[in-house]
Amino acid sequence: MPIGIDLPLIWTGIIAFAVFMYVLMDGFDLGVGILFPFAPSEEDRDVMMNTVAPVWDGNETWLILGGAGLFGAFPLAYAVVLPAMYLPILLMLIALIFRGVAFEFRFKAGPRDRRLWTAAFALGSIFATFAQGLVLGGFIQGIRVEGRDFAGGILDWLSPFSVMTGLGLIAGYALVGAAWLVWKTEGLLQDWAFRLARLLLFAVLFFIVLVSLWTPLFNDAVAERWFSWPNILYFSPVPVVTLLLAVWMLRSLNRFDEVLPFFQSVGLFLLSYLGLAISLWPNLIPPSITLWEAAAPPETQIFLLVGVGTLLPVIVGYTAFTYYVFRGKVRRAAGYH
Repeated sequence: MPIGIDLPLIWTGIIAFAVFMYVLMDGFDLGVGILFPFAPSEEDRDVMMNTVAPVWDGNETWLILGGAGLFGAFPLAYAVVLPAMYLPILLMLIALIFRGVAFEFRFKAGPRDRRLWTAAFALGSIFATFAQGLVLGGFIQGIRVEGRDFAGGILDWLSPFSVMTGLGLIAGYALVGAAWLVWKTEGLLQDWAFRLARLLLFAVLFFIVLVSLWTPLFNDAVAERWFSWPNILYFSPVPVVTLLLAVWMLRSLNRFDEVLPFFQSVGLFLLSYLGLAISLWPNLIPPSITLWEAAAPPETQIFLLVGVGTLLPVIVGYTAFTYYVFRGKVRRAAGYH
């Protein structure tokens, strides 16, 4: 390994990027599904589904990349986190399957069966999101490890904190989904999305504050990280910028800006992601196993890095091209314009 190259750090950046891209891209189409039952009309549901139809399948590429990267570059983390989170991960996969099947079948179903597939799409989106929140909450609160093995129980992830993070992620994805609909729709559906986005912004801020206060209470290391001197001086810009961004987003929604709210909601996710990284760094398996301890041998990481270095630009390229092609608004009975 060349001197000065920290392979585990590089791989942490790659996996963090893949996970954030998944949260961003699959987040807004899961958010559209969460909002699905509350749409003003069946025709509006068709428009909502058409806004994500060209991109939803490719969005999940990032989940596969993140999982495969964790398996290859940090096998210890994969071997510990997976058994610790079997049940919520299984719930997420089942929900995503239901959602995918409903996506394809709803377009071809008659009026009676369409209601069934509408419910399946909405419930699949809600449960997939909630399961991801359970995994996140269980991960933040820590995983019991003895030696190199998971030493906890099958329900260790289940707690009031993980349930709260599940509900918070539902609110977060719904906010990004509403902002996406503001950008991609028009007329009464867009007006409805504007109203929802304002309400969801306050819900998301509530959960951000709740997580930010709750996490240090049960984790002394996190409290020390954020509130000791001079760390409190270095990290205080994160909550301050989060608040300013939320105020800016509310102003944009009140001015009926069509594009900015989506990117502002993404910014809120990015700042929350940064706050999580600050809280847990450098542990890849909280509370005590660092990314260097969990890393695969350098030879394995270099071999995988060659493949990812070739594959990642291709994924970014075709993703950008897809979003460029389908950059317009979606209209009733006309699709993308």
